[in-house]
Amino acid sequence: MTLACGVDVGGTKILGGVVDEDGSIVEELRVESPATDAEAIEKAIEHLVTELKSRHEIAAVGVGAAGYIDKARSTVRFAPNIAWRDVSLKADLEALVDLPVVVENDANAAAWGEFTFGAGHDVDDLLLVTVGTGIGGGIVHDGELLRGAFGIGAEIGHMRVVPDGILCGCGNRGCFEQYASGSALVRDARAAARAGSLLAQGLLDLAGGDPDQITGPLITEAARAGDPFATEQLAGLGRWLGEGIASLTAVLDPAVVVLGGGVSEAGDLLITPVRAAFQSQLTGRGHRPVLEIRKARLGNRAGLIGAADLARR
Repeated sequence: MTLACGVDVGGTKILGGVVDEDGSIVEELRVESPATDAEAIEKAIEHLVTELKSRHEIAAVGVGAAGYIDKARSTVRFAPNIAWRDVSLKADLEALVDLPVVVENDANAAAWGEFTFGAGHDVDDLLLVTVGTGIGGGIVHDGELLRGAFGIGAEIGHMRVVPDGILCGCGNRGCFEQYASGSALVRDARAAARAGSLLAQGLLDLAGGDPDQITGPLITEAARAGDPFATEQLAGLGRWLGEGIASLTAVLDPAVVVLGGGVSEAGDLLITPVRAAFQSQLTGRGHRPVLEIRKARLGNRAGLIGAADLARR
């Protein structure tokens, strides 16, 4: 059985694993990500792969990174949270680890992982929506990863949904992720707590009276315990997501939408309002098949697993 190494490079950690042909992780390692030093990141990846390579017969390496990757899957054009600007990452890493390397956007890699081994294994067309600090996307069309003419497609978090809306880190205003991400969820809950909202008092008490201690997991915890404010915050986020997915469906017509990312751990507290908003806003509703919205199965290892499989292929 052919083994491949998948590497998921983030702003705080680098996660690597040896993955078999069934998508199972044989061994996994984690190191800190020196995100502000491009050369140090490459050395950290080299160390991780070399250690795994010493114990497993690895055929290729797939690297998933949050950023714009060129069509050839070799150059990182831009990464918002990592010191990569027009870096020939494929060539650099191949020289360091002496193995074939494929570089892919992290959300694309996660979409491929879910399509091949996870929640979309039974369809040919899939849209992955990852809901975390921002919003990422990955598209599989007719069994192939859809990357666009220049390799930087599926950046759905930067679809403009509110003209002249909230300023986004990308420089534009009104982007989808400013209203439907984990950051948006936390921002709005903290704002309500700071404004003295009585509805937010229970959540504020859980945070020890400090609005800055309100986090996404804390909101989910409170909602699971029945807190009405926390439940409504997740429902509001779900409405934004559902309406955005309806617009994307009008363009892409996928068979399945998979919700991933940290916020998806809220489960039905988020997914039920997503489905309701989607069905109320879908164009041609009542006269077209209604896709399924499913929770991701592979968790935060989808990118690692998908990157390894892309490298193997």
